[in-house]
Amino acid sequence: MKKSLILAVLVLMSAGCMAQKNPLVKKAKSLSNSETPNFREARDLMEEALAQEPTAENYYWAGMIGYREVQRENYNQMMGQGYNKAAAGQAVEESYKYWLKADELAQVLTTDKKGNQVPTDPKMRGKLAKMMLEYYQNLELVKYGIYLNEQNYYDEAYRAFKMHIEIPELAMMQDPKLQKDMPRDTTYIQYKYYAAIFAVQSELHPEAIVLLEQLKDGDHEAVSVNQFLYQEYVAMKDTVKFIETLKNAIARFPNEPWFLQNLINYYIFSGQEQTAIDYLATAIANEPNVAQYYLIRGNLNENQKHYEAALADFDAALAIDPKLADAEAGKGRVFYNQAVKMNEDAAMISDNKAYKKALEEMNEVFRQSLPFFEKAHELNPEDRTYIQTLKGLYYRFNMEDKYNEMNAKLQNL
Repeated sequence: MKKSLILAVLVLMSAGCMAQKNPLVKKAKSLSNSETPNFREARDLMEEALAQEPTAENYYWAGMIGYREVQRENYNQMMGQGYNKAAAGQAVEESYKYWLKADELAQVLTTDKKGNQVPTDPKMRGKLAKMMLEYYQNLELVKYGIYLNEQNYYDEAYRAFKMHIEIPELAMMQDPKLQKDMPRDTTYIQYKYYAAIFAVQSELHPEAIVLLEQLKDGDHEAVSVNQFLYQEYVAMKDTVKFIETLKNAIARFPNEPWFLQNLINYYIFSGQEQTAIDYLATAIANEPNVAQYYLIRGNLNENQKHYEAALADFDAALAIDPKLADAEAGKGRVFYNQAVKMNEDAAMISDNKAYKKALEEMNEVFRQSLPFFEKAHELNPEDRTYIQTLKGLYYRFNMEDKYNEMNAKLQNL
C-alpha cells in the first residue's frame, strides 16, 4: 500500500514534464523523481546543465528538484515518517529563486517568424505561476520561517516571510484569476507583520522600515507597529522621520502616552525645553493624575527660571504623591539656586552696607530651601545629593551636630 502511494505521488509530480534534449537534465529529473530520490546528485547535474545551457526551461527544471523534495517531505509527514523542516525550507527557497530566473529568461523578447517581438518562452510564466501559487497556498515559506524563528535565525526567518508575502506581487502572479486566490487579507497582513518583526530583531533597519511603513496605518498591532517604526528611525538616526512618526501616532492614539512621552524626552534631551513644557501640558491634560509629569515640568520650568511655575508644578506633584522626594527637593532647589545667584551678585557690590544686606537676604533664601531638602532626605535617606546639600546648608548656618550627622552619612554610603 505504501509503495503504491509513493508511486502515485511521483506520477502526479511528473505530470506536465517535457522532454529534455540535455542528458544531464534528463538524469537529474530521474534521480529526483525516483522512489528513492538522490536530490544532492540531481542538483549537481542540474548545476552542470545550467552552466552549459542557462535557459528558462532548464531553470524551471532546476526549481522542480526543490519542489519534489518539498513534496517528498510533505508526504513523509503525512505518512508519519518525519518532516525535515530545514531541508524542506531550503528546497522551497532554492526552487523559488530558480523559478524567478526562469521567468526572467522566458520574458526576454525575441522576434518571431512574423517579425513581432514576443517572449522567448510564452508558456513558461503560466507553469511557474501555478507552482508559486501552490507554495503560497500551502504556506511552505511560512512554515520554514516559523522553523527559522524557533532556531533564533531571525534574519533568515525575515527572508522566508518576505519571500512569501512577495509572491502576490510577482509579475508572473498578476493574472486576475491568480490574484483572487491570494487576497491581502488579515492573514497576509499578519505575515507581513512577522516579517517586519524579524527584520527588527535582525537589525535590518531599512528593510524593517519599509514593511512597518506599509503597516503603520492599518489595524493589525497598530500601536506596536508605530512603536517599532519610531525605534527603527531612531536606530537610523533619522530625526525628522522619528519625530514625524511620534506626532502621527500621538494624533492617532491619544490614549497611548508612550508616544507623547518619547517626544517630550526628545525635546528635553535636545535642549528644546520650552517645547517640552508645551507638550507636557498636553500630557497633563490627558493624564492629570500622573505626578511625574508635574515633576518633570517643574524641573524644566526651574531651568527656564520660571520659579513660580516650577513651585506650582512641584506642589501639584506632591498633591498627587506626597512621598515624592524629588518634588520636595525641587522646591528646595528653586530657593537654593536663587540664593546662589544672589551670592554671585553680592560679590559685585562695593558698598559694605549694601553688601551685608545682600548677604542677609541671600542667607534667608538659603534658609528657605532647608526644610524642603530635609523633607526630601526624610523621604529618601539614601540619596547622596540630598545629604551633600544638607551638609553644606548646615555648615552655612553653623549647625555643627547636623553637619556632623550628614558628614557621617556620606562616609557610610
